Amino acid sequence: MTNDIVIDVRDYNLYYGDFHALLDVNLSIKKKSVTAIIGPSGCGKSTLLRGLNRMNDLIDQVRVTGEIFIEGKPIYAEKRDLVELRKKVGMVFQRPNPFPLSVYENVAFGLRLHSHLSKEEVAQKVEESLKAVALWKELKDKLKAPALRLSGEQQQRLCIARLAAMSADIFLMDEPCSALDPVATQHIEELIRVLKEDYTIVIVTHNMAQAARVSDETAYFYLGKLIEMGPTDQIFTRPARKETEDYITGRFG
Repeated sequence: MTNDIVIDVRDYNLYYGDFHALLDVNLSIKKKSVTAIIGPSGCGKSTLLRGLNRMNDLIDQVRVTGEIFIEGKPIYAEKRDLVELRKKVGMVFQRPNPFPLSVYENVAFGLRLHSHLSKEEVAQKVEESLKAVALWKELKDKLKAPALRLSGEQQQRLCIARLAAMSADIFLMDEPCSALDPVATQHIEELIRVLKEDYTIVIVTHNMAQAARVSDETAYFYLGKLIEMGPTDQIFTRPARKETEDYITGRFG
């Protein structure tokens, strides 16, 4: 595995009971890049995404074979610390899920729980994290306000700040704009382009125009199989596989 590869999926299969949801998936994801996963509903996009930080472990009767390496370390190793894994590989969901706490406490809560920082260090980390998602100027005078009163876009940014505060290196985004209006979606897409300077981002999206706008590489899935993966401009203009071309052009899916 080369130094620029941060996620390496090898011969990965996932089963929900008797249902074979992912079939022999092999792919690599580069550090500080945006990778989009596209494909029709039920093709395994979100299942793969949740596999990258073992969120699927929380579902009954899930079984996997193969391996996923994060920074060269196997995530299914027997003694792998899942708390540490999920701090490093954070998840952003379809709908923003801030805690029913203040703006400040949303970011500070995990720091207090999982670190030994002083009060001043926590405050500094909260400020840095809010600045990273371009919320500090908007909210620096509203840190005690309930997070649930923020706009949908602000809530989603806050959830990303929460991950940044915990020193996540990889952001998994599962349809992060599906609950947002077009203007808010544009702002989140702009944020993704900024964040990739410091973070690795994997985004699942049904919106192919969004995938084309924000991603460096795109992976097309169908019926649990990785059909094709490559640079986004190539996938959208010169796909190697007819199945990919049919999906991209709207003849299928």
